[in-house]
Amino acid sequence: MEYDVVIVGAGPSGLSAAIRLKQLAAEKGQEVSVCVLEKGSEVGAHILSGNVIDPRALNELIPDWKEKGAPLNTPVTDDRFYILSDKGGIRVPNFLLPPLMHNDGNYAISLGNLCRWLAGQAEELGVEIYPGFAAAEVLFHEDGSVKGVATGDMGIGKDGEPTHNFTPGMELHGKYTFFAEGVRGNLSKQLMEKFDLRSDCDVQKYGIGIKELWQIDPEMHQQGLVIHTQGWPLDSSTAGGSWMYHLEDNQVSIGFVVNLDYANPHLSPFEEFQRFKQHPFVRKYLEGGKRLSYGARAINEGGLQSVPKLTFPGGALIGCSAGFVNVPRIKGTHNAMKTGMLAAEAAFDKLVAGSGSDTLTAYEQSWKDSWVYEDLFKVRNVKPGLKAGLLLGNLHGGIQMWAHDLGLGKFLPYTLHHTKADHESLQPANMAKKIKYPKPDGVISFDRLSSVFISNTNHEENQPAHLKLKDPSIPIEHNLPNYDEPAQRYCPAGVYEVVRDDNGQHPRFVINAQNCVHCKTCDIKDPLQNIVWTVPEGGGGPNYPNM
Repeated sequence: MEYDVVIVGAGPSGLSAAIRLKQLAAEKGQEVSVCVLEKGSEVGAHILSGNVIDPRALNELIPDWKEKGAPLNTPVTDDRFYILSDKGGIRVPNFLLPPLMHNDGNYAISLGNLCRWLAGQAEELGVEIYPGFAAAEVLFHEDGSVKGVATGDMGIGKDGEPTHNFTPGMELHGKYTFFAEGVRGNLSKQLMEKFDLRSDCDVQKYGIGIKELWQIDPEMHQQGLVIHTQGWPLDSSTAGGSWMYHLEDNQVSIGFVVNLDYANPHLSPFEEFQRFKQHPFVRKYLEGGKRLSYGARAINEGGLQSVPKLTFPGGALIGCSAGFVNVPRIKGTHNAMKTGMLAAEAAFDKLVAGSGSDTLTAYEQSWKDSWVYEDLFKVRNVKPGLKAGLLLGNLHGGIQMWAHDLGLGKFLPYTLHHTKADHESLQPANMAKKIKYPKPDGVISFDRLSSVFISNTNHEENQPAHLKLKDPSIPIEHNLPNYDEPAQRYCPAGVYEVVRDDNGQHPRFVINAQNCVHCKTCDIKDPLQNIVWTVPEGGGGPNYPNM
């Protein structure tokens, strides 16, 4: 199938790019064919985010979004930030928080629902969207430029042979191909390596965000209330924090982020989140409520220093495939949408000029001239400053943000750098403190398997495992003796287990790929980078409602 532009991923950046291409075509009286591939069973099925959105990019893309019914129903009405201890905590007064950290004019939303709405807007403009089709391979012209992508074959059995349900994958060719796969995209990783896109930037840094959606007691609900915390249950050497956003209909989005550069291999981000919910300050909101949904997702945290080169012959990286999250603001959707729009504008100009398969140099420059660059530049030193610990790191970050807000950024001209990848940060297990996590009570805290159940995760059982080991011996022969095989704990879905016989001997590494919620943490945190996340059969994975 031939298109002018093929877009991999129907998230905020991919859909914004598709809409902008069609808007420009309509304005100029041109015909531009656009196709969007989405590996989830429907648009929004794999979208998970906090999410308090800065509507800046949406205002530019669709200025009349309110009249068109965009699902931004909850403006932020109250903004609070706390530092927690094990039994209590203190609130940081709002006047001490840099203006960048305030949420005036922002909305607490379901990003999945916003993507569903954006998909409707795109289809009205003539964009073709194909959910349930996973882009599994990048296609290249003979000169090495990107030609498009191929979707994965469907109906392949575990033995690698076609079953009676076999359907071959499709090739989708585009004059330009945008990769909007989100964090740690499988094809984006390959493109970064092939075109050496990371040669002039820092290593990317990541966090894992674990989220639940709750229906709470109406007496405890305050629509528009936004709460963030730092501190307990994490120690002072482990960065992370929480959010709690009061949405409409007595629903609350609650989640916990752990930066994946943590050192203790005994740490479990999932268990830290469950423990966090038992804090008296948090539990009071959830008591008497009902947990509706669960999910997890990796987050880009490297910021400006870690953004790679975005363009290569025949295509571009947009949104979280490259990494535009403003970490202290905990916001990336506005930047993801804007980079999709900028790539669309660069590609449209090339298409009108009769070009194709060359490099979108205008996009590489336009994002650096845009407010996306400015947004990230102001906070570039906040994340790397956390290496000094929570107290000093927050003090340093606050000074950075206040200086820029007051127009004094020129007096802080330095840039701190990320020098170590997250998988390199683990201590040996025998040198790290063991962590005893409380058993879940089934009321406020829960186990992994019951959590995965309400993520509506499903994979066709008779298919090759999409989680691959470069060397099957490493989990037991290297990771287990050195790090007590941390995959047992960093995976929030119970995918990885070390199983022993009745005598506690002969350990085996088991991969329960059917549990995978596509968070990509294993691909990021495995000590020897032995686990490779690839796309499963199209439509597989979680089916998040309202996340």
